[in-house]
Amino acid sequence: MTTTLPVLAKQVSGALFGGLFEPGAPFVRRLAIIGGFSASGARLAAGTLVRGVGALRPAKPLRLWDRERCPHSRAVRESLSELDLDFEVRPCPIGGKRFHDPNAASCTPRLEDPNVNGTFDGRINILAHLHGVYGDGSSRWFLASTPVVVLGSLGMRLMQGNRGGDVRPSRAPEKQLELWGFESSPYCHFVRAALSELELPYVQHNLAKDSPKRAAFVEKTGKSQFPYLEDPNTGEKLFESARIVDYLRKTYGA
Repeated sequence: MTTTLPVLAKQVSGALFGGLFEPGAPFVRRLAIIGGFSASGARLAAGTLVRGVGALRPAKPLRLWDRERCPHSRAVRESLSELDLDFEVRPCPIGGKRFHDPNAASCTPRLEDPNVNGTFDGRINILAHLHGVYGDGSSRWFLASTPVVVLGSLGMRLMQGNRGGDVRPSRAPEKQLELWGFESSPYCHFVRAALSELELPYVQHNLAKDSPKRAAFVEKTGKSQFPYLEDPNTGEKLFESARIVDYLRKTYGA
């Protein structure tokens, strides 16, 4: 908890001077940003800081079937962020068909780990696998508590709406997109929500605070700013959540 408070304070400061009061920002967007930081604080900034990382790193990419507004999916994404693990995302919004498995009892969350030739369904099984194989063996208590996860998600929905929950008509890209960011950032949430609604597959490059991968990102882009999106289908490289969301909807919306 002692490390959580300064992390939250830095996040809020960054919001105040890096987007919350940007000229022309719609009121609904500002409200969603405030709600995002409030929700992150209520969840003790889960997904903000790298912690509990084990020595083993996956040689092959993990793949997550995910819905942005699913509380169980969020807990998995928070753990992936804290464990500094990159992964491929197959979005499964309500009403979506592109990555839905009709034989599965539930689409989300589901994790495929080719490094152990295993598929794991449900938050509890996925967290046990991630922290057992790639972490120190234990996840944060509230991520494993169903009442806390579900109630926290309801509070977030009241503050942020159902963004990312339902499908929008879209065109499928030939190659998956790539997103750099971390789970608790409300700006990254805006982009993930758009990717989820449009059923666009992407690689999530996690760069939570204290990630050793941040130095390479700054060298690559010249900035320490998130979210950042690259689209290999068009060659576009974009910072700023509002610009990215607008680009995704114009490029892939049907």
